[in-house]
Amino acid sequence: MIESRSDKVFSVVVYVLLSIFGLSIILPFFNLLATSLSDPVAVSNGMISFLPVRFTTGAYRFVINNTQFWNGFRTTVIVTGVGTLGSLVVTTLAAYPLSIKKFRGRKFFLILFIITMLFNGGLIPNYILITALGLQDSLGALILPGLISTYNMLLIKNYFETLPESLYESAKIDGAGELRIFVSIVLPLSLPTLATIALFYAVGYWNAYFNGMLYISTPSKMPLQTYLQTLLNMAYIPAHELPPEVANSLSTDSIRAASIFTATLPILILYPFLQRFFVKGLVLGSDK
Repeated sequence: MIESRSDKVFSVVVYVLLSIFGLSIILPFFNLLATSLSDPVAVSNGMISFLPVRFTTGAYRFVINNTQFWNGFRTTVIVTGVGTLGSLVVTTLAAYPLSIKKFRGRKFFLILFIITMLFNGGLIPNYILITALGLQDSLGALILPGLISTYNMLLIKNYFETLPESLYESAKIDGAGELRIFVSIVLPLSLPTLATIALFYAVGYWNAYFNGMLYISTPSKMPLQTYLQTLLNMAYIPAHELPPEVANSLSTDSIRAASIFTATLPILILYPFLQRFFVKGLVLGSDK
């Protein structure tokens, strides 16, 4: 198929815009990495662009020796793993009955879910609820509030509705119940969409910091992003918190950059493994 001149111009414009957009995302990471690997004097003087100046790994030695960072990392890994798995279970269990047209009360329950997308109880009611449930200063306070997203549930529901009804009818003729159909037929056919939703939930849990500020008072239970938020708000890092061998050779900006880059790395590593499911799952889940 021969492209017309207008199509070629359109393609060039799209590629240029996407390239600019991609660079606007990638270049800050290069600057962050360069800052974390540069001499503190160069960092303080604003000499860093996208390459390290007077290479040093002192900031990463601080991160490796920082107990609070690794406590937060452990908490965030647990919350992300348990929260993502729990969210997938709850979301799919909510989406499956709502995808069945013969389910009584389907429209009523669907409206209830959609209302939560438009109205929120607010900060104070949520805090009172978490406190009343006895979840204050526990990992449950970091997991349960984000256990289900109505948007993600609707994506999965829409995909379930695209599955042919003949699959359900054949399974019922063979004697399969709803649970068996759901586990053995629906879920295996929904892996691309589930992988996409899992990525959404994992990124959400990994980046969450506000619940840690509200509900966690024990420093060892503080999630990583809450610790990083505290670190970013500090004008300087007290000398007694730095390892003696690097206390005089680090800048606060280098430590922040190294901590942020290290915290971002797991999601950057995870994403390529789920990328092949991402576009397919998102398109299938939003198709109706």
